[in-house]
Amino acid sequence: MARTYRYSVVDVFTEIPFAGNPLAVFLEPDGLSGDEMQMLARELNLSETTFVLPPERAGSLARVRIFTPGKELPFAGHPTIGTAFALVRSGRVPAGLAGFALQEGIGEVPIRLERRDPFLAWLRTPPIRFGAQLDRARSARFLGLGVEDLLRDVPAQVVSAGNPFLFVALRAPEAVDRAVLDSSEMQRAASDASNGVFLFAPVPGGVYARMLAAEGTGIAEDPATGSATGPLGAYLAEYGLLEGRDGVRFVNEQGVKMKRRSLIQGILRYRDGVLETVEVGGSAVGVIEATVAL
Repeated sequence: MARTYRYSVVDVFTEIPFAGNPLAVFLEPDGLSGDEMQMLARELNLSETTFVLPPERAGSLARVRIFTPGKELPFAGHPTIGTAFALVRSGRVPAGLAGFALQEGIGEVPIRLERRDPFLAWLRTPPIRFGAQLDRARSARFLGLGVEDLLRDVPAQVVSAGNPFLFVALRAPEAVDRAVLDSSEMQRAASDASNGVFLFAPVPGGVYARMLAAEGTGIAEDPATGSATGPLGAYLAEYGLLEGRDGVRFVNEQGVKMKRRSLIQGILRYRDGVLETVEVGGSAVGVIEATVAL
């Protein structure tokens, strides 16, 4: 006898249906194995699919498993915000509760609700770590660009909050849109950037960006990458690309070339003069309710 499971598709980091980054959320995945979750994520073929399970740790509202079409992730931003939206909309977040934690592979991820309708929530980025720097000329080559397209005096560098990306700063948005990733060459040059390249150009109030995914993720490009936006904020602060310190806000505009414009907000949070975390926030809207049979 077939097993049936309901799921929702929500568009994240947008207030407009059919923009932002779509996410499938299974709120009642009881009985699904990890292999079946991966199979469903591959079938739905969105950048991520989440499965909401009972928490294993006191203090967490739920445990969330996150899958791309190709692999499971320990943490990701748009699935975290989108799952929070689905939990609020389903009534699983008690009225009046302004914050809660979701248990993910990387640990507990705190969520702060700013609004329920229209929805706006913030996550607290897990610890951010700076990794290896890459040769600028080689980075330009595997993006199909010239070294003159890169922003001067800023390194190409791996930065991670659980999902490592290679960050490459460019001079202009048109160069961001012109880039074409040679994924095999990128992974030979930066094997620890296992999720891909986050390339951006500074613009007033933030950045214009794309995330070109590495082989093995099951996608070529991501229209909104919350797990890269926290490290992006740390990178911008480290290299003097943002003015100010505690409470400084920026916006990551992403997905435009894919016709899935996304607006991801960030806030730098300092303690005793040291960057402690980057809050990453955004909106979400529901677009599809469906059932799948196994």
